[in-house]
Amino acid sequence: MALRKDIWRPAIVSAPIGEIVARGSIAGLPLTWLPPMGSFRFLADPFGWWRDGTLHVFVETYDYRVRVGAIEVLTYAADHTMLDRQWALREPWHLSYPIVWEGEGETWMLPEAHRSGGLTLYRAVDFPTRWEAACRIDLDHVAVDATPLWHDGLWWLFYTSASTEPDKTAALHIAFAERLTGPWRPHPGNAVHRDQASARPGGTAQLIDGRVMLPVQDCSRTYGGAIRPLWFDRLDTARVDVRPGAAIGGGDTLSPYSEGLHTLAAAGDVTLIDAKRTILSLHGLSIEAVREIRKLWR
Repeated sequence: MALRKDIWRPAIVSAPIGEIVARGSIAGLPLTWLPPMGSFRFLADPFGWWRDGTLHVFVETYDYRVRVGAIEVLTYAADHTMLDRQWALREPWHLSYPIVWEGEGETWMLPEAHRSGGLTLYRAVDFPTRWEAACRIDLDHVAVDATPLWHDGLWWLFYTSASTEPDKTAALHIAFAERLTGPWRPHPGNAVHRDQASARPGGTAQLIDGRVMLPVQDCSRTYGGAIRPLWFDRLDTARVDVRPGAAIGGGDTLSPYSEGLHTLAAAGDVTLIDAKRTILSLHGLSIEAVREIRKLWR
């Protein structure tokens, strides 16, 4: 039962992801914070999709008293005024990292759900609040923070493995398929990259100046301590060559959420991030104690 608790808060940055990666920093860029949550609650893992002139921001919502994340969607006007907030997806297991995109004539969501024992692809029935399970994606490992990309005529999926705690943050795997519903084939080089500082996906993969770039988390110091671009000098079904870039800075722009950054998600001319501060208090420890006592009582 940890005394220190991570509290995340997402923001909309008024710059495209390519500009942020090129300048290597968010410092000085205009941003709009998403609403704060109550005590020992937070929003995290923001991903956005524009439709009909509005930005739909999908986020994990989390309460330390419950410890089972769910997905909300916050809708924003073009001037970043919040218009609406609703539930998007809830399951009996923990959900986070709700990456949303369009492909094959449909709108999809692929949330992180390794505690369910697998990975489920969802299709929008009534965007943005109604989703149905389209298929279970079978891979070589239970995936963590799976991130899709269409590139060179194939769908690619980047993820870390839930097999061990170190592998969740340090072992990057890749799979590829002709269609989103599979079959998916694990890359023969898996794990293609091992590094605590540059393996776990942390945002939308992009093609920048002809090269694939995957935002990855630097967890060498703390979970979600920073975001780095991971550049793919080669990405094909036979071989993968990667090169980590420098950590993207936040500076005073993110204060007081200056202890971590673990999402960098493209959404047209804006980028979504989330930043971390930690709370050290006996109240946080008491929340854990009450939760454990209730589990024993049940």
